[in-house]
Amino acid sequence: MQETQGFFDIAGVQIEYQLLAPAESDAAPTLVLLHEGLGCVAMWKDFPRQLAQVSGRRVLSYSRAGYGGSDLCSLPRPLSFMHHEGLNVLPKILAAAKIERAVLVGHSDGASIALISAGGLADRRIAGLILMAPHVFVEELSLSSILEAKTTFETTDLRERLLRYHGDNVDCAFWGWNQAWLNPGFIDWNLEVFLPEIEVPVLLIQGREDQYGTIQQLEKINAGLPDGAELVLLPDCGHSPFRDRPTETLAAISEFLRNHF
Repeated sequence: MQETQGFFDIAGVQIEYQLLAPAESDAAPTLVLLHEGLGCVAMWKDFPRQLAQVSGRRVLSYSRAGYGGSDLCSLPRPLSFMHHEGLNVLPKILAAAKIERAVLVGHSDGASIALISAGGLADRRIAGLILMAPHVFVEELSLSSILEAKTTFETTDLRERLLRYHGDNVDCAFWGWNQAWLNPGFIDWNLEVFLPEIEVPVLLIQGREDQYGTIQQLEKINAGLPDGAELVLLPDCGHSPFRDRPTETLAAISEFLRNHF
C-alpha cells in the first residue's frame, strides 16, 4: 500500500490530505472521503486503509479548512458553508489531486457537501456517491443532539479528546460546526433542490439508531433523485456506520462499487 501525505494549496489555504494507493489499483474512480462536522483525516482512523484494501481503489481523504492539520478558518462560519465547500473547494481539491474520476464518500456534513457538489455542478469527474448519514433538511432530532454536544463540549473532556485530532483547530472545528447548525437562521437550510440534477449511482447508508437524523433523510433523497438510490439500514448502529458497523459498511460499499464501477 503506497501512502502519500501532504498539503494542497487551495487559494492560499493549506489543506492536509492523505492518499492511499493499493499496489494493484488501476484507473478506476478514486474514492474521495468527505468528513463529518467534527471530523478530519485522522478521525477516519483505519477506515481509509480498510476501504482501499477491500475495494482495490485509491482513497483520498482531506481535512477541510479549520479541521485537523489544515489552516484555520474564520468564525462564525456562514450558514452556506457546506455550499461553499461543495461548489468551490471540492472541485479545486480534485484538480490539485489530479483526479479525473471520483466516487465521493461522504459522512454527515460531508455527505451533504457531496450532494451539493454532484447536484450543483456539471462536473463529469463525479461518477458516483456513497453517503453515510446524509442530511438534506433540518430535523428537531439533529438540533437536540447538536445542542447536547455543546453541553458535552463545555462540561466534559470532549474538547481534550478532540484536541488529539485537531490540535490548534479544536475550537474552530467544534464551534464552526455547532454554532452554524444552532443558528436560528439555519432552520430553513434544505438541499432538496440539488437532488433532481444528480444522475450518477447513489448508495445511502444509515444506522437505525442514528442520533442526528431519521430515516426521513434517506426517504427524501431517494424520492428526489431521478433514478433513486440504493439504501442500506444498519441495526445497532448510530451516526457513524464506518465506526459502529465497519464490516457491514465496507461490504455494502464494495458491492456497490463492483456493480457500478
